[in-house]
Amino acid sequence: MKKLYTLLTIVILTASAMAQAPERMSYQAVVRDAGDALVTTQTIGMQISILQGSITGTAVYVETQNPSTNVNGLVSIEIGSGTVVLGTFNSIDWSNGPYFIKTETDPTGSTTYTITGTSQLMSVPYALHSTTADSIVGGVSLTETDPVYAASVASNIMGVDTTNWGNHTVDTDTQLDSAGVAALGFVAGSHTVNTDTQLDSSGVAALGYVAGPHTDSTAITNMGFVAGLCGLSIGDTYAGGIIFYLDATGCHGLVCASTDQSNSIVWNNGSNLTTYAYGNGIGSGDGNAGAIRRWQGGCASCYAAEICYDLTISVYNDWYLPSKYELNLMYENIGQGNALGLGNVGGFSNEFYWSSTEVDDGGAWAERFSDGIQGLYGKTDAYDVRAVRAF
Repeated sequence: MKKLYTLLTIVILTASAMAQAPERMSYQAVVRDAGDALVTTQTIGMQISILQGSITGTAVYVETQNPSTNVNGLVSIEIGSGTVVLGTFNSIDWSNGPYFIKTETDPTGSTTYTITGTSQLMSVPYALHSTTADSIVGGVSLTETDPVYAASVASNIMGVDTTNWGNHTVDTDTQLDSAGVAALGFVAGSHTVNTDTQLDSSGVAALGYVAGPHTDSTAITNMGFVAGLCGLSIGDTYAGGIIFYLDATGCHGLVCASTDQSNSIVWNNGSNLTTYAYGNGIGSGDGNAGAIRRWQGGCASCYAAEICYDLTISVYNDWYLPSKYELNLMYENIGQGNALGLGNVGGFSNEFYWSSTEVDDGGAWAERFSDGIQGLYGKTDAYDVRAVRAF
């Protein structure tokens, strides 16, 4: 029987830290009510706790805030700037982890908290610990010398030389003819330029050229061209699977296998163990899968993480079970819930799919692809599996 432990309706989007005082940590979340509807443009009540040791560990710091959600249900806060209930944020010893963030939310803006979520702090927040370098006993005395730099042209650059950096002006006093082009070291052709005006997309086309990579993305867009050199899009077949995520470069991201690896397989390898597979973000599914196999052991594709590890498609054999966040990206970008007009590109079922993100020794996260509901389920439940890999 499928057993739902709890339903987390806050999705952590970013977590970052500043190493200089005042020490605070940025936190963003999407807030949904009990009916899974977004809570938009509304003041909410939040209690934020930093837990030490485990997902149910001791709170070393607690504060409350009353932020407001935007039209998309997104709330943004800075942990460390609220009303302190317990502890001192600046005195947390980040080296003595692991640490977890627990958020409790009241959508009405009061203190009757009905929505709870807990996630592990990974490496980024520990930048706060880097401030310990500021207190080295005796201080630091260093005179830097760089003879290579001193002998270079760059060492003679003065402030006045940088005045026109980034100001791409054109000498409008003269028009280049073929002789002028040749004098500049280029092969002259029929394409001359009116230097009194700036070129738009029509001007580029009139000169017989295709826009190239030597402008930033904004300039390319303004000229009517599509930015990016790799030509990749969500939904493309590439690198052994279907692209469901691209990073800011448009050249790297994640693909999923084009078909399910199983439609009924358990999460564990016959016994419930804590595997510490708490990662939840882009790329963290790979680390989760390694932790799961380390604690659960290997077998002949007998559980969810192992069946992905054993997978080879074409020349690609680095597949893994996606994290909770990666699984939701599949649902939203190419599955039934996608908003890109692609349809169900991957041919996903309407059933639950396992993620690699664990909650405790008996439960892990899964997502139902008929409606995108994510929940905590027993590791002995049998669900679908879709493997992913990075490129």
